[in-house]
Amino acid sequence: MAVTYTWTIPTCEHDIATGGINVIHWRCTGVDGDNSASSYGTVGLTPDPSSSDFVAYADVTEAMAQGWVWDSVSQADTEAAIADKINAMANPTEASGTPWAA
Repeated sequence: MAVTYTWTIPTCEHDIATGGINVIHWRCTGVDGDNSASSYGTVGLTPDPSSSDFVAYADVTEAMAQGWVWDSVSQADTEAAIADKINAMANPTEASGTPWAA
């Protein structure tokens, strides 16, 4: 099977006075059959309310926020790391336990 990835933005921190988003919290989850893994992080922003491309908090869409995340976080590298974790779960190279209890 192939890994299916889902990117989400659980929350954004913003300046109430300017409406600028300062921090975006993101999560990428990969699922392949019964195995899943995820990665979580934050991206810091420095919004400039005087800029012509400024978007206030109330007008930001999830797609915009995700684009800002991908400006700072490699989508390909993040998904590759998650795929590696899932592959390690599906094909373990180490195990633990007690042989006498098997």
